[in-house]
Amino acid sequence: MYHKSGCSWPAVGLTLNFLTSSWCNRPKMSSQLTEMTLTEGKKIFTSWKNPPPPIYLQFFFFNITNPDAFLKGEAKPRVTEMGPYTFRQYRPKCNVTFVDNGTKVSAYTEKRFVFLPERSVGDPDVDMVTTVNIPAVAVMNKIKGAGFWVSSGISMYMSSIGTTMFMTHTVNELLWGFKDPLLSRLKTIKPEVDEQFGLLLHKNGSDDGEFVYHTGEQNYLDFGRIYTWQGQKMLSFWKTNQSNMINGSDGSAFHPFLEKSERLNVFTADLCRSIHMRFEKEVEVKGIPAYRFTPPRAALASGKNNPENEGFCMTPGKCMDDGVVDVSTCRKGAPVVVSFAHFHLGDKKYADAIDGISPVHELHQTFLDLNPTMGAPVRAMKRAQINVRLERISGFPLTRNLNNTIFPVAFMNESVLIDDVSAARIQKLLLIVKLVSYLPLILVALGVILLFVTILLLVQFRQNESSSVKNNTSYTPVSGKPDDPEEKNGTYIGLTPVDLQKS
Repeated sequence: MYHKSGCSWPAVGLTLNFLTSSWCNRPKMSSQLTEMTLTEGKKIFTSWKNPPPPIYLQFFFFNITNPDAFLKGEAKPRVTEMGPYTFRQYRPKCNVTFVDNGTKVSAYTEKRFVFLPERSVGDPDVDMVTTVNIPAVAVMNKIKGAGFWVSSGISMYMSSIGTTMFMTHTVNELLWGFKDPLLSRLKTIKPEVDEQFGLLLHKNGSDDGEFVYHTGEQNYLDFGRIYTWQGQKMLSFWKTNQSNMINGSDGSAFHPFLEKSERLNVFTADLCRSIHMRFEKEVEVKGIPAYRFTPPRAALASGKNNPENEGFCMTPGKCMDDGVVDVSTCRKGAPVVVSFAHFHLGDKKYADAIDGISPVHELHQTFLDLNPTMGAPVRAMKRAQINVRLERISGFPLTRNLNNTIFPVAFMNESVLIDDVSAARIQKLLLIVKLVSYLPLILVALGVILLFVTILLLVQFRQNESSSVKNNTSYTPVSGKPDDPEEKNGTYIGLTPVDLQKS
């Protein structure tokens, strides 16, 4: 499962070598910011290419405990959360090539996963999960417009091979794939159908295609921003140009000198779209000050509450409410709906429809903690949930009691925390930056001190000189004034200081 490729994974420390400059205000791109570019030879480029902090991917599955009662319409689904099942994720950038005279760089991000039993609650080869039969629901949705009789025929065929609305498999089967009976039968009719199904089928050792990034060479604000994905500047999944825009970075790099008022855009291929994040609060991570940016409610709001998102509704009259996005258009028609974990920031009705779902901000929010001076991520949590839309489909008796339920399958927590070595280096750099920012004041203070010392030395010198002159004074004889009738002795007598102790 884990074959070796041509990409290397050295644990390179995060060493950002910033040139001294004034860091109080946002500068324009200059020679002082040349180290903050994705350019060969720059130390930040090495860390971008091979991220040193470990990335962990945790899976939490929702196991339904009352499938029969739910299908009969007698109760809403009741689920229990299973997990985490934790994997170490490696994400080296491969085939890195500079284009457009070094102003842009193209790369592929290969993803590899290694299971970590010490960070997991059980054995993914043994633990069983009962969840919605995603291949069956995908097939039903694919042919629901073909007419009642066609649907009825397919329904009877599915019943004959034992296909039901829910399935039970091990965690590893649900993640990495298993041979599905229905898909195997369909493959005999349509050879292009993959008879394997898994949430991460064929993902281990894969990538999301070529990304081209701005290096920041021309403008530091473009540092890490995506220029194209898979050769395209725009997506083609959604209805409007605004929804199809590829905005921001991929979340691994941001420009320096971040401000609280900024709107940070992040594009994620898993969601087939960009989302934005806003400043929430100041935090500290391993002694490093950071700004926490998190998606606001508007990020996944419905088009009626956020006009920017109108283009994500592909079926008029069936638009979804806040907090969920139907991504079937970029998932080959599979009725997949994405949300934040436990429908966090979503319409209350989605969580209320499932027993066992309870969104908690601290446990289920997605966020990025970024050092504002460097734009470096020091901690991140990306929590995304995979759901399936269950609705009544004509010709399929199994669905007759379904009422457009968004059923949760699993949610993923992709996390990263800066390592101790990198944190220590950033702390030193921030100290240097702080000292450099105070350099003018330090120089003025030193000047004042030196002036004060000079004045003291001058005063002391004057005092010493005056004392020396007084102590060395003597009186010598001088010529008398012969014309002075009052002068009896004819001369003055010179006076010399007498040492009284000797007298």
